[in-house]
Amino acid sequence: MATLNIPQFTDKKLVTLNVNDIMPNPLGTRKNFDEYELMILAESIKQNGLIQPITVRKNSLGMYELISGERRLKACKMAGIGKVSCIVQRADKLSGAVYGVLENLQHSSLTIFEEAAGIKRLMDVFGMSQCEIAAQLGIAPATLSNKLRLLRLSESQQNRIVLADLSERHAKALVRLPEDERDAALDVIISKQLALNEAEDYIAKSVSPEPQKAPPVRKTSVNDVKLFANSLNKIVNTMVRSGFPAKTEKIETDSYIEYTVRISKTETDASQLKIIM
Repeated sequence: MATLNIPQFTDKKLVTLNVNDIMPNPLGTRKNFDEYELMILAESIKQNGLIQPITVRKNSLGMYELISGERRLKACKMAGIGKVSCIVQRADKLSGAVYGVLENLQHSSLTIFEEAAGIKRLMDVFGMSQCEIAAQLGIAPATLSNKLRLLRLSESQQNRIVLADLSERHAKALVRLPEDERDAALDVIISKQLALNEAEDYIAKSVSPEPQKAPPVRKTSVNDVKLFANSLNKIVNTMVRSGFPAKTEKIETDSYIEYTVRISKTETDASQLKIIM
């Protein structure tokens, strides 16, 4: 793992640079820019100047490479401003990349998916583990792991979540569902404008539906057994009246009733049915 030294305040200086002399950061995390917001920012910068300088570093070729402030840089170009104030950080490629992610995390200027993609890019480019990245960014490994899980959502789902202005916890809850159920759940959350707790409850029930209750088992009472025995007596009496030579024998104890019905087939042979209740 590469050693990271986050730039300190003593490591930087303020300079004025031509906007065209600032190279984009190849590890930049922001991918989408709202054109309307850029126009508003550009107008503000045109009227009031650039309040917060852009942060850059000198790369191995001696050129200035953007660390953070890409949105401000774009707005300056849109406003027709040729030179901007920049803070030059003494930072290597890794430190610059981590510094950029840190600033965006602290200022909440990225979408939750851009944050996650930026962290994932750091891991892939520099071969760092989740625990190492978490330590560098000063966040709990579990927090970082939860952010990376958001990338399991499809690009379409990510865009819909951002457009619907859903929270990170909405997205985390959605990840719990199987892939083939996420679109339908997202449809419900967006169409019904479910609050966070409502969305979490809805998804929790989808993940672990309440088990269907088995019908209650009816317990047999002594009166039920006696009623059944009386019914057998009536059946046998009906058989006798119909000409069937049937005989019965009943034995009753504290634990059961043994009821024997004997139907003669011949004078010497008989078939018997025993019913124990």
